Amino acid sequence: MEIRLSRSARFTTAVCRYRDDESSGLGRAAVKNEKLTDPVRTDSLCQQVIKLAIYRAVLRAGHQKPVWGALTGVRPGKLMYPLLLSGLSEQEALRQFETGYDVSHERAQLCLDASRATLKADRLLQPKDVCLYVGIPFCPTRCAYCSFVSQSTEKSLSMIAPFLEALDREIDAVAVQVRQTGLRVVSLYMGGGTPTTLTSAQLDSLLTKLETAFDLSGLRECTVEAGRPDTITAEKLAVLRRHGTDRVSVNPQTMSDAVLEAIGRRHSAEDIRKALRQVRETGGFAVNMDLIAGLPTDSVEGFSRTVDAVLELEPENITVHTLSIKRGARLHFGEESLPTDGEVKAMLDYAGAGLRADGYSPYYLYRQKNMSGGFENTGWTKPGRENLYNICIMEELCSILALGAGGSTKLVRRDGGKNERFVAPKYPAEYIADIDRICRDKEKISRFYGNAVSI
Repeated sequence: MEIRLSRSARFTTAVCRYRDDESSGLGRAAVKNEKLTDPVRTDSLCQQVIKLAIYRAVLRAGHQKPVWGALTGVRPGKLMYPLLLSGLSEQEALRQFETGYDVSHERAQLCLDASRATLKADRLLQPKDVCLYVGIPFCPTRCAYCSFVSQSTEKSLSMIAPFLEALDREIDAVAVQVRQTGLRVVSLYMGGGTPTTLTSAQLDSLLTKLETAFDLSGLRECTVEAGRPDTITAEKLAVLRRHGTDRVSVNPQTMSDAVLEAIGRRHSAEDIRKALRQVRETGGFAVNMDLIAGLPTDSVEGFSRTVDAVLELEPENITVHTLSIKRGARLHFGEESLPTDGEVKAMLDYAGAGLRADGYSPYYLYRQKNMSGGFENTGWTKPGRENLYNICIMEELCSILALGAGGSTKLVRRDGGKNERFVAPKYPAEYIADIDRICRDKEKISRFYGNAVSI
């Protein structure tokens, strides 16, 4: 591959010559020099035209067009949202998105629909509003597709208590920074792992600690992932409600017992229904349910039955993921039979049509590496039931202050400046051992806000 970037009186142009063993292609892309207004924007737009030139050269060499066209990033909404803010009508933004990145009308419309929720959320945020994420890296067992930082409690039960002690120290460190900088926590999200792997007493203690350390009077929502139905009890749900939790995830991934067994889940579809009944009986919770298209041994017909079964349960949110196989997942090394890209597309098409017909709308989406067919993950919501945290983290609308093993804090400059990010060690043992440094790292929060001229 040969790439050349040149500048004329009016345009900066990228030219790519691509060649493989069987074919070759030439691709060009250009940007008007008047748009290269500062070093950051110049770098971004030059990268964009180089990528477009490569993309066009590869297509002209006869390779298949990806479902998201020339887009390679994880957040398509970061490109659609500015078009809407610029004053373009929705149809103008849609056309520009489609033609500029060679995205299909179907995917562009999905992105536009989700960006409406971004607009709504952004209007409600104040300059110093932040989200708080608390990661609990433990699960009852490890799922075959999972690459998240999580430890099976079968092997690491003894680590939970010292992990929570270290987490208490990090909570105090972050709370000091929040008070010093005048930040306001508007969303609390406890994920993992599976937070409800903790006992009811441990959950009660952790939530009490958060309430004591932070001023949560500005909190608009509180989510706790109870993703595994085998961790949900009436006692734990009562603890969550007592502390103001108003949203939980009950994540089946599939409603097929055979597929559940194939991915290493030790529960049945009926266990999911039972857990959801407990949630509804407790009352006061909005519910999210996750599904995954492309799981091993699944089929289009089987996934369609899963979608129908979950729609009958009427959760407020449904998140439809596409299987992404990463290096840390067991499936990466296995011989499991996976649905084809065409079958995954049929699964997503069925889900999208069914969700829209049942009154759901997309409110956030993102992409990952190694996704089946190169598709996307989409959060769907009933009207008025959007989860603010999910929108903020995907579209970078405000800072996310993360605590716990693998917690990724991202400090967001709303004035167009450079964001900052720092991550805690991935594994509980490393997190516990390094807690002194982790707490010192939190001083970056006040330095970031103290140095920012306009946040």
